Amino acid sequence: MHELSVCQAMLEQVESLAAQHEATGVSSIKVAIGPLSGVEAQLLAQAFPIAAAGTLAANAVLEIDVTPIRVRCRQCGAESDASMNKLVCGKCGDWQTTIISGDEMLLASVELEKNSSS
Repeated sequence: MHELSVCQAMLEQVESLAAQHEATGVSSIKVAIGPLSGVEAQLLAQAFPIAAAGTLAANAVLEIDVTPIRVRCRQCGAESDASMNKLVCGKCGDWQTTIISGDEMLLASVELEKNSSS
């Protein structure tokens, strides 16, 4: 399950952000994952508590947004939704498209906790 190593890498980024902002904890982490990213949202959610144990994010809530697959047609220029096995233009049906979303995994937001005395 490579989602555990993906979680560990994500948590390294979160811990770095927390250190930069002198946070005492992390309350929530939001990620955006596309179906073509190679990361399974359900497996990432299962790996998160294991990877987060002993970190500032140990009690954090992980929110996962699955982003849609969108393509831009190189023939007519239209942008449309597509499916994993049918990356064709929704307007003209041409197969010459460029993926514009759906292949990413982004750390969208992190909610940090700070001591009230800071």
